[in-house]
Amino acid sequence: MSSSNNNEPTKAEVQATKLNKLPIPGKFEPEFSAEEAAEVFEEHTSAKNQSQKQQ
Repeated sequence: MSSSNNNEPTKAEVQATKLNKLPIPGKFEPEFSAEEAAEVFEEHTSAKNQSQKQQ
């Protein structure tokens, strides 16, 4: 006994929906190197330590 509801999308319609598609590898990857990330991390850490010393 199959009861189909006309208000609900089919599996094919759901899979074709833009928000339900898998991301394309590499399309939205950030463009910075590991070295740049390390520099930002070190700057953030040193600034945090300086603010704690001032308190």
